[in-house]
Amino acid sequence: MTSSVRVAVVDDHQLFREGIVELLGTAGDIEVVGQAGTAADALTTVIATQPDVVLLDLDMPDTVGPGAQRPADTTRRIRAASPATSVVILTMHDEAHLVRTLLQAGAAGYLVKSASRDELINAVRAAAGQSGSATVSLPRGTVLELSHPVASGTGLLTPRENAVLACLAAGGSNRSIAAELHLSEATVKRHLATIYQKLEVSSRLEALVRARELRLIKVG
Repeated sequence: MTSSVRVAVVDDHQLFREGIVELLGTAGDIEVVGQAGTAADALTTVIATQPDVVLLDLDMPDTVGPGAQRPADTTRRIRAASPATSVVILTMHDEAHLVRTLLQAGAAGYLVKSASRDELINAVRAAAGQSGSATVSLPRGTVLELSHPVASGTGLLTPRENAVLACLAAGGSNRSIAAELHLSEATVKRHLATIYQKLEVSSRLEALVRARELRLIKVG
C-alpha cells in the first residue's frame, strides 16, 4: 500500500488555508498533518510533524515589512530543521526575482494562487518525490523573464522604486520621500518593503550598500 504524502499548509488567511486543506483532501493520497499562519509557527509545525511537503505563503505577519524575516530565510530554516521536507511556495506574487530567490533558497516549487487544482496536487506529489527538478506554475511573461539570465541590477526595480531608492540615498525620510514623489507615507513604506525584498536586505543601510554594489545608485 502506498503511503500518503504528508503536508503542512502555511498561510495567514484562515479561510484560504482551510480551502487548500479541503482541496488536498480530495486527492486521496495526500494527508494534511499541520497548519500555521506565521513563519515562526511554520517552523514549529515542521519540527513537530516532519511533513514531506510544506505549502508556504510569502505574505504573513512576520515576513513583510522592514526587519521582518524574509521568505527565503523561512525556506532555508524549514529545510535546515527538516532536510527531508520539501517547500512549495504558493503565493499571489509572480515576480521573476522572487521566483529566482526562493528556488535558490531551496524551494522545490513555486505556484501562483491562480494555479489549478491539478497543478497544485501534482506539484505536491512531485515535491514529495524529491526528483531534484522544481515545479513552477507562473504567467507566461514571468516564465519568459526567468529564461533570461540576470547580468546586473539593471531592471531589478521599477521606475517608481528607483525613484524611492534615489530619495533614500539622498537621506530622505519616509515623510520627505512621500512629499518629493507625491505619495502617501504608507505607499512609500510599501515601496521600501518591496525594495528590501528585491535586494534581499532588511534595513535602509543594507539597501544602500546593496544598491551601490548593483550600481543602482551612484557612489559618492
